[in-house]
Amino acid sequence: MNQTSGKQSIFFENAPFIVSAASVVGSKEAEGPLGKLFDVAGEDNLFGAETWEEAESTMQKDACVLAVGKARIKDSQIRYLFGGDLLRQGIATSMGAESLHIPMFGLYGACSTSGEALALAAMSAAAGYGEYMLAVTSSHFGSAEKEFRFPLGYANQRPLSAQWTVTGSGAFIVHRADTAETTGAGEENTARMSHVRITGVTVGKIVDYGLKDSQNMGACMAPAATDTIVQNFLDMGRSEEDYDRIITGDLGLIGQSILYDLARGKGYDIRKRHLDCGLTVFDRETQDTHAGGSGCGCAAVTLASFILPKVEKGEWKRVLFVPTGALMSTVSYNEGASVPGIAHGIVIEHCAGAA
Repeated sequence: MNQTSGKQSIFFENAPFIVSAASVVGSKEAEGPLGKLFDVAGEDNLFGAETWEEAESTMQKDACVLAVGKARIKDSQIRYLFGGDLLRQGIATSMGAESLHIPMFGLYGACSTSGEALALAAMSAAAGYGEYMLAVTSSHFGSAEKEFRFPLGYANQRPLSAQWTVTGSGAFIVHRADTAETTGAGEENTARMSHVRITGVTVGKIVDYGLKDSQNMGACMAPAATDTIVQNFLDMGRSEEDYDRIITGDLGLIGQSILYDLARGKGYDIRKRHLDCGLTVFDRETQDTHAGGSGCGCAAVTLASFILPKVEKGEWKRVLFVPTGALMSTVSYNEGASVPGIAHGIVIEHCAGAA
């Protein structure tokens, strides 16, 4: 059964469902425009832990537990976990998922990791490798600043092009479409019903325009976002008019402007349908985030709390979710290397039937 479409995309004949999503965020995120939509908001950004890294792991574990509970399934029903974060060796995910005892694939796509995780979860479910898959990612302002820039105690000044790493974790349960599973001997499946399907995926390429400014990630990622969006149009035989929203992960104010220019140069005007999670999760005027939000958690918590409910209700029939990532490390940046970008496209649609 060939489900490939065009050069980089997949179109699922039996599209898997997103049956639940959960979001856990920090205190600053809770004060933003989406504050009332998140499942859990910490009173402080340590979540009872002693370090930023432990706090991020705690967020991931809590988001996973919440998503499983919302789906009304058991941990043992999840075949594979796909997860990642921004930290070295993916320690936030490995430490956070440890107690769940779910077979795990550790991922790194920088801030595009939620897209990568959802793509692989959907592909695995659609291929029949398991009934339920768990996709999760996270980021933390304190751990990201410590890893990529300066410790918070240094109190350095941030340029206006900089973005604020979201302290948050989003987790998603993806379910195979054509199953009638039972939870045990003679016990009927009580899993949550869903009206949200992942109908396609456009896997992104690494795009590098030679930019080296780690404090202007929006500019580094915008070319990759443009490449993936345009390739999705070409592979799927669609245009911007076929989506209610085209949603990027964390381009911020500067990256958004570049995206519009690059897309217009390729014959597409996406301005009326575009939304950027980095410009949605925070209020730039009152929260002093400069160019907007960023981080793996930025796209993930916005998808879980704001985007999916609109698709579930049918307010948006079809969206193209495009998490964006700046593929840098402390080593590459300190050695003067450029910052390549990548973006993955996830086609999410409302469906009348339920899983």
